[in-house]
Amino acid sequence: MTPMKEDYLKIIFELGGKQKKVSNKQIAISLNIAAGSVTEMVNKMSAEGLAEHTPYAGISLTNKGIRLAEDLVRKHRIWEDFLVEKLDYDLPDVHDEAEVLEHVTSAKLVNSLDDMLGHPTHCPHGGVIPDRYGHYHEDSHTVLNEAEDGTVVTVDRFIDNHDLLTYLGDLKLDIGDQLKILKHDPFEGPVTVQNLTDDAELIVSYKAAHYIFVK
Repeated sequence: MTPMKEDYLKIIFELGGKQKKVSNKQIAISLNIAAGSVTEMVNKMSAEGLAEHTPYAGISLTNKGIRLAEDLVRKHRIWEDFLVEKLDYDLPDVHDEAEVLEHVTSAKLVNSLDDMLGHPTHCPHGGVIPDRYGHYHEDSHTVLNEAEDGTVVTVDRFIDNHDLLTYLGDLKLDIGDQLKILKHDPFEGPVTVQNLTDDAELIVSYKAAHYIFVK
């Protein structure tokens, strides 16, 4: 399987494709690629039995796709936890390293890392880590952009993206922060929120608001 196809499996899983249909637009935004490229890959994955695509509704993973995604996500996120906890990597810098390491990691090695780290349940950016038996609690799949004006939400996790994590570091937005949604600007404009943790008003870009999961 190509690394690009693995990236699709992981991002569809991360966006909730185990439980619901994920749109091509969501995938394109998250991977920062053209919508036409998404359509081509989605068709290939459907033909290989990794995903099910419903026109105008989106794509979800099959049982085969879910099993592969869970294995990839487990390896990737355990390496991220190791890099942050044991090697003091900054959060925005761990994804690319973990991306390389996951492809050369055996089940024995990832289980040994898991034991050493004390069986973490979540990676440093909040994503769930399946255990060696495939058990885990489902992530939130609601993105900040979907939260309605006037509601209060809690930041649950971030998409694993270097530029996003750097951007959120500059905004001083962290997992666990409570946000009051003040307004959504029209025509794919930003989302304005009040961070109730420190009472700061933040303007979050339209794209970033699709990378931040809340509950």
